[in-house]
This record gives sequence, C-alpha cells and structure tokens, in this order.
Amino acid sequence: MHTILGRHADRIYAIFRIVVGFLFTCHGAQKLFGAFGGNPAELPPLLKLGGAIELLGGLAILLGIFASWAAFLSSGMMAVAYFMAHFPKGFWPIENGGELAVVYCFVFLYIAARGAGPWSVARALGKPALE
Repeated sequence: MHTILGRHADRIYAIFRIVVGFLFTCHGAQKLFGAFGGNPAELPPLLKLGGAIELLGGLAILLGIFASWAAFLSSGMMAVAYFMAHFPKGFWPIENGGELAVVYCFVFLYIAARGAGPWSVARALGKPALE
C-alpha cells in the first residue's frame, strides 16, 4: 500500500489539513454564531475564547497560513477542553465523551510539527515563516 499511496503523501496530507481545518472552523461557527444547529445563546467568556480559537485557528489551518502556530494553539486548547469538560466525568475518553477532543489535540500537534505543506497560502507565497 505504501508504494501506491506513498507517492501521494504530500497531497494526502494537504487534504487532511484542509478537511480538519474546515471541520474545526465549523465548530467555531457553531459556538459563536449558532451555525450548523448550534445555539447562538450568550456564552461564558471561556467558551467565546474557545469558539474564536476554533474559528480563526481552523481557518488558518484550512488555508495553510500560520498553520503550525494555529495548530499548536488549537492542540493546547483541546487539551484544556478535555481536562476541564470531559475528564471530570470519568478517566477514559470513551466514557466521558472526550474522544473528539483527544483526537483533535493530537491531530493538531501533528500539523504543528509538519507545517502547512502543499496547497497552502504559505507555500503559494513562498514564505516558510508563514507555515
């Protein structure tokens, strides 16, 4: 399988980054604006901050501009979200409903380490500092 997919690894990573960034942006839009079936009710300041990080961080990751920084911040935010909202309900993520937070945390850590990659604004501008 590696011989077939391995030669497309960069493009597959770009699609991965774009899809994850899009989904995270949707979470932010849901929190902040009530999009996608969310509740546009008044949020506590910490949830507003989380929604802003999801929206702006997701867009940065999706577009591939400052993707490493946005992903690192998003990874940390998801770790905090897990330990504040899910961990008190039980130790295991499968029990406490925190699987998505854990997955996002480690996915963003990977993106932070790898950078924006191909099909990104940073690459198009030829600016590695924007990755």
